Amino acid sequence: MNTYQRLPLSFKKGKGCWLWDQNGHKYLDAVAGIATCSLGHSDRVLRKELSKQLNKVQHISNLYQITEQEELASWLINNSCADKAFFCNSGAEAVEAAIKLARKYGHIKQGLDTPIILSAKGSFHGRTLAALSATGQKKYQKGFEPLLEGFRFFSYNNVNEIENLFKQIPSEGQQISAVIIEALQGEGGVNPGEKVFFKRLKELCEENKTLLILDEIQTGMGRCGHLWGYQQLGIEPDIFTTAKGLGGGHAIGSLLVKEHANLFEPGDHASTFGGNPFACKAGLTVAKEIERRNIIHNVQTRGMELKEGLIKITNIFSNHFSGVRGWGLLQGIVIRDDVDLTSQMIVKAGVQNKLL
Repeated sequence: MNTYQRLPLSFKKGKGCWLWDQNGHKYLDAVAGIATCSLGHSDRVLRKELSKQLNKVQHISNLYQITEQEELASWLINNSCADKAFFCNSGAEAVEAAIKLARKYGHIKQGLDTPIILSAKGSFHGRTLAALSATGQKKYQKGFEPLLEGFRFFSYNNVNEIENLFKQIPSEGQQISAVIIEALQGEGGVNPGEKVFFKRLKELCEENKTLLILDEIQTGMGRCGHLWGYQQLGIEPDIFTTAKGLGGGHAIGSLLVKEHANLFEPGDHASTFGGNPFACKAGLTVAKEIERRNIIHNVQTRGMELKEGLIKITNIFSNHFSGVRGWGLLQGIVIRDDVDLTSQMIVKAGVQNKLL
């Protein structure tokens, strides 16, 4: 179906951060499958472990215990602030699970008839209907109305707006069950969270017994120079989502929660493919290789080099660019509003110079 504006490129093989097209031309891949290939293309260890897994078992139902799932859950819990994990297949599914959990929390823990979830303007949480309803960008929502009710929006990093909503909504006879927010807005323009804002947001959530949900789908698994984006901000969420880099290019997502938010019971939520042995072996391999290869340090080092290089470009072409922002390997160069230059033009020029 006509769902993608595809570039006229087709790749036959990849290795590390490089891809080769059908004509043998070599490209430096700065897309990484949209932030998923965390060990690079055709990684030797990932190939070996997944081949071994296929020789054992690739999929069994969640009606039974799954050893690989338990091992990955243990790693995620031991390396984060979470106590429990639920596995699904994608970031959007993880967000859907978080929204369902937030609504159940509102009903069960807060006694609410209509729980309200706050989200940031400029956010992006996925393409499914609930995730789309939580996304603070009209361009993604257009044509898919009516959206789900129960969402209110505030400006990212704006302390006054979030404080006003915590005052205003109870006065209207409603109550906030959760706030869902990205540690760094990716699709919204590479906007990093500010520590002062997130500190105040955490205080407001604790004061009002409101869940703080962090969308770590783009920022998680080391991409930003820490294993999790919330570590950049000096706070801990009650719930966070992860996907993309977790599977190293294979489909897996996860909802991670602290014990007080662990409210799902059998029958509340499920996934046929979520947490199957193959996907979890991919996630566990990625996790262990991040540790073994000290990839977080590499992200920090390469991230500094990337920022220095982008700053040089902005200095040379200051009539086109106005700055650089981001963390680690999630960085953006800011295009000036007053120039006739689009991101699509830059992408095309990059392809011509063998940069994706």
